[in-house]
Amino acid sequence: MNGIINGIIDALVWLIHACYLLCHNYWIALLLFTFLTKVILLPLSVWVQKNSIKTVKMQPEMNHIKAAYWGNQDMISEEQYKLFKKEKYSPFADLIPLFVQLALLMGVVEAVKKGTPLTAIPAQAHGVTLIVPLLAALSAFIMCYVQNKINVLQVEQGAWNRYGTMVFSVALSLYLGFFVSIGVGIYWTYSNLLSVLQLVLLNIWINPKKYIDYEALEKSKEELRKTQEFMTAGKKEDKKNPYHKKELEDYKRFLKVPGKKIVFYSEKNGFYKYYKNIIEEIIRRTNIVIHYITSDPLDEVFGMESDQFKPYYIGDKRLIVLMMKLETKIMVMTTPDLENFQLKRSYVKKDIEYIYVPHDVNSSNLTFHENALDHFDTIFASGFKNKEEIEEREQKFGLPAKRIVEWGSSVIDNMTVSYEAMEQGEARAVAKDNKTILIAPSWQRDNIMDSCIEQMLDELVQLPYHIIVRPHPQYVRHFEEKLKALANKYEEKGVEVQMDFSSNKTVYTADLLVTDWSSIAFEYSFSTLKPVLFINTPMKVVNPNYKELSSVPVDIELRDKVGISLEETALEGLRPAVEKLLFDNQFSRDSLRQMKEQYIYNVGNSGKVGAEYIINRLVEMQKKG
Repeated sequence: MNGIINGIIDALVWLIHACYLLCHNYWIALLLFTFLTKVILLPLSVWVQKNSIKTVKMQPEMNHIKAAYWGNQDMISEEQYKLFKKEKYSPFADLIPLFVQLALLMGVVEAVKKGTPLTAIPAQAHGVTLIVPLLAALSAFIMCYVQNKINVLQVEQGAWNRYGTMVFSVALSLYLGFFVSIGVGIYWTYSNLLSVLQLVLLNIWINPKKYIDYEALEKSKEELRKTQEFMTAGKKEDKKNPYHKKELEDYKRFLKVPGKKIVFYSEKNGFYKYYKNIIEEIIRRTNIVIHYITSDPLDEVFGMESDQFKPYYIGDKRLIVLMMKLETKIMVMTTPDLENFQLKRSYVKKDIEYIYVPHDVNSSNLTFHENALDHFDTIFASGFKNKEEIEEREQKFGLPAKRIVEWGSSVIDNMTVSYEAMEQGEARAVAKDNKTILIAPSWQRDNIMDSCIEQMLDELVQLPYHIIVRPHPQYVRHFEEKLKALANKYEEKGVEVQMDFSSNKTVYTADLLVTDWSSIAFEYSFSTLKPVLFINTPMKVVNPNYKELSSVPVDIELRDKVGISLEETALEGLRPAVEKLLFDNQFSRDSLRQMKEQYIYNVGNSGKVGAEYIINRLVEMQKKG
């Protein structure tokens, strides 16, 4: 080994001497020597450039992996390994240039000592030699600055990495410059400056823009950013989470249960209402145990535990791993985008049937990502419009056919029961000639409250009716002072601005609902059999490609069937529209009942239909073993 090292040093001494013979000046000779080492190592530099491009080229897929398996480092590492193998990339190969550079530097230290008179060490000699470490530090700064601007790999690194590396390089160059010979310090300075020139030329010769899809890279960064925001929003570290112990206990308890038949998942408290009728019917008709996972430690379901209903608190991060380990026959969710983001189908049991239960009757094609339901096996459809667009999407894009259960809406069924009970009591006490108009906007950009509420109120207060403004709870949370000012302005005109949402009495007793794109519109109309006045504020579109399907979203189709829609610029038509909605037979209870039965499956029986499907599927699975 010593013989090889001495041979390399002798070769470097010879090369320095040859350069000196050409110019008879050691400063110029070192510049020529440094240039020749760059030429000799050019194939290595080209390899580094290509490897850097390959690294960034893989970054969109890397970001997708990190977003898809957020919080599960084992799965991220496994998927990254598969990607590296496919691309024939080794992260350890990036260390080779570093080792070569270090070996060369050590060789140069000895070669300069043996082959040049430039052996003075600034820390000992002082005087003019102190310029050398300053030059070395300056050259390191220039090199790092340029690399941060145009190096294909460093441009994509975070500010902390880029500028941290700069500070380290400058400090190291300054420090070493004081304790190595001035010849080595000059070589180091030349090497840094020539590296800048080399990088510029390599970027022209092997232009990264020809190989890297920067548009895809930016999209993947945005996907990862959104995933990070979603997974960390409002979350504390587990150690600071007062429910951490409960979560860990519930997690272990859930995994220990053998032979689970059915699992329901709820994102937060209040979501039980979407499953209520189905779960209660299953419990009433069978001895099946329902395992109910919730990501809310304060979910009301913990007060409902019984021999047949077992709730578990599993937070968002641990849920990712649990879903991958899941073992059950049927998994029921109201969360779309299975497989698309953090929640995956089980890696352990491949034949689980995943069922999607909708929150509302709205169009999944319009209000979800375009592939939000593609990875479910079964969809509980609210009505024929929902079924129509799912089947059209499957046919158009060649997707596997899902089981579509003509289900209905448990929310509307239960709201109907609550309204009819109220109508027999308090609702009957309301005089028929004392009409109430309820304005209940959505919580989205440019909603009624932001765009036209005062113009609307100026029109409506001219009618002999009671006007109630009931903003979305999130709007109240963010704009309470604005709402108080609105209430003060219209108080003398009899307008009531409600900011207490503890009761739904207002929704049930109103004779007419005014909204924009809120999903409450169809729930209100189909549970009370009363009409809706829609204001066409800018529509919230989650899937910009929704028009690829010929099926008109139910959100749009129903607007002029259960009510009347007006443009924001046509509010002078507000009063005539209100009168028509309140008194025209076109919007009578009988007409709206017919509309409800046309657009909603199994009115009043959704729980029974959903439970029967699940029970029958479990029987089929049992027969198949």
